[in-house]
Amino acid sequence: MIKRNDIRVNDVLHCGLATFQRYARCNGPSHLTKGATDESLSRLHRGRRFIFVVLCLFTTANPVHSQWIQTNGPYGGNVKCLAVSGTNLFAGTQSCGVFLSTNSGTSWTEVNSGLIATNVYCLTVSGTSLFAGTYGGGVFLSTNNGTSWTANNTGLTASDVYSLAISGTNLLAGTSTGVFRSTNNGTNWTAINTGLTYVSAFAVSGPNLFAAQGSSVFLSTDSGTNWTAASSSWFGNSISALAANGTYLFVGTSGFGGFRSTDNGSNWTPMNPPSTTSADVSALAVTGTNLLMGYRNGSVFLSTNNGTSWTPAGTGLTSSAVSALAFAGASLFAGTEKGGIFLSTNNNTSWTEASSGLASSNVLSLVRSGTNLFAGTYDDVFLSTNDGASWTATGLSNDESVYSLAVNGNNIFAGMHGGVFLSTNNGTSWTAVDSGLTNSDPLSLIVNGTNLFAGTFGGGVFLSTNNGASWTAVNSGLPPGPARGVSSFALSGGNIFAGTGDGVFISTNNGTDWTLASAGLTGPAVWSFAVSGANLFAGTQSGGVFLSTNNGTTWTAVTSGLPAGSVRALAVSGSDLFAGVNPGGVFRSTDNGTTWTAVNTSLTNNSVLSLAMSGTNLFAGTGGKGVWRRPLSELMAVRPSLEELPPRFNLKQNYPNPFNPATIISFRLPSKSFVSLKVFDALGREVSCLISEELPAGTHAQQWNAAGLASGVYLYRLNAGAYTETKKLMLLR
Repeated sequence: MIKRNDIRVNDVLHCGLATFQRYARCNGPSHLTKGATDESLSRLHRGRRFIFVVLCLFTTANPVHSQWIQTNGPYGGNVKCLAVSGTNLFAGTQSCGVFLSTNSGTSWTEVNSGLIATNVYCLTVSGTSLFAGTYGGGVFLSTNNGTSWTANNTGLTASDVYSLAISGTNLLAGTSTGVFRSTNNGTNWTAINTGLTYVSAFAVSGPNLFAAQGSSVFLSTDSGTNWTAASSSWFGNSISALAANGTYLFVGTSGFGGFRSTDNGSNWTPMNPPSTTSADVSALAVTGTNLLMGYRNGSVFLSTNNGTSWTPAGTGLTSSAVSALAFAGASLFAGTEKGGIFLSTNNNTSWTEASSGLASSNVLSLVRSGTNLFAGTYDDVFLSTNDGASWTATGLSNDESVYSLAVNGNNIFAGMHGGVFLSTNNGTSWTAVDSGLTNSDPLSLIVNGTNLFAGTFGGGVFLSTNNGASWTAVNSGLPPGPARGVSSFALSGGNIFAGTGDGVFISTNNGTDWTLASAGLTGPAVWSFAVSGANLFAGTQSGGVFLSTNNGTTWTAVTSGLPAGSVRALAVSGSDLFAGVNPGGVFRSTDNGTTWTAVNTSLTNNSVLSLAMSGTNLFAGTGGKGVWRRPLSELMAVRPSLEELPPRFNLKQNYPNPFNPATIISFRLPSKSFVSLKVFDALGREVSCLISEELPAGTHAQQWNAAGLASGVYLYRLNAGAYTETKKLMLLR
């Protein structure tokens, strides 16, 4: 908003000379004297070549429409499948689509244009055609290495595709309702479900096509037209992987290890490495006589003689739950459920992480410590010392979710499945600090002086007074059930607030006792808190944001403009309040939550799980695309994008109302307009002119301070172009 007698160079750079001239004409002598106006215009004319150059530079380097920038990580995430095509390596991920590497995993690029279903469970290659089987979207085809995708689902009545295979000129899709076949590269599909209802894996060996259903293997010798049982269901639990090479057929199972057959499944022999500690095989890959077998505990074994003998993986494979394996020339690749992709170039002797650019990680928590930013993900704590330009895994977790982070001086605390861990050296090393912490899932952490509180999943609240060396349960007043699931904390006015699955509880004595403080709060699960002065905000699972101005005694919904998603994070910067919504993105309020505006330009993942202020930036942790950054200076002066503009003029009811002595009046403009906002007494006499200027489209807020006026009913009127609306407000002394 342009203030009186405050025309600045930045205003000119944003609005241009014509806008400045209109402003001067509209506001007249009460804002700028004629001499001042002429002098300012003269200066502008003398320097307009300079201003033109500066405008060009601003247009090139700093677009008018501010936007989010994806940081360089944390990389990794859930890799469901791998496929090799020449020198190209493709990775299908959970929720983030397909990534391509053209340099043996050194770097990855997202290739998802047209791929509207991004849970990719399987990939297969046929010549120049790349097929992706998705959860919820059927089959997609790319003929240009993933640059663009087209849905190929005519006749494919099942939308969940778990496996794909090429058999001769036929393309087979294993789905939740059986097998479908295409004879024209996926253009049309036909169901071929004789004896099959749910197919989780395929393997092809010459004319033989094998399919896994439950705990049985089926064989077709006519490209899927007819199927016969190739094994009984003695594999126990479900078959998790199939692979074939010549006369060898390999099976990986959940709970019974690996098996091989040399007679198309009539007879089977166990092939479990003697040193394995797991029987849950999760992935297989074969080339020639070389066979890779991956387990859910993170181990990988290599056999060079079709499973007769095995070599265990060497160092470096730090993530558990191997979900995909692939041979690419002399390189071995392992995709994991949470840690991204790993590479071995020496036949399984050692592994290195190869996930640079694979931005598919879920960031559950963010916290700042000095100039350091820490991110808790599904598999580790990551550190950035340069505002996200690079991230380093600290090595805390082995595939366990890091739910919460907290800072106390030089101490960094991490709450993860397994307990609480402490680092005193910025994540270089971690120590378990969970003596007395009888619940192993600390969802939330907060520091209050020398006290550290942990909110757990089902176990309530625990208190440590010695940096986590010992813990004591402090649950008096927290009833069993949802109230013992504590996902958030807040400190306000000496009180501690706990957000639970059953609303908000308050403790006025450092956790010794808790009292329900949820009057007016619907949801009821509370995911997040934020404190701004005397205002306490609560983000809920399904009810949006609520505001309490009396320490939780009562709550009021403040949700206008917010979507229906879960408010997983809240953050405050000055008078600005930010909400991270899943799904929905990031929203900003400048009027204590009365109205919200989306600030999602260029934020391509709208699943926001965490927020943090660090330096001059706002960081957002997403569900599947790592951490994003946006300068606070941009957000404070954000101009809504076209899709975020209000559809019509709207004058909001002031808040609070009644009030004493100040209140906020908010309104929305669908287009740039000259605005007059005035306040009148009950007799129609003007008592205050709040705004009289041209404003851009978007949501605006203006405070009115009624100091010196008598109690009573007043009127405020908005004039914007041809639009006029008047509302009442009450000053109550």
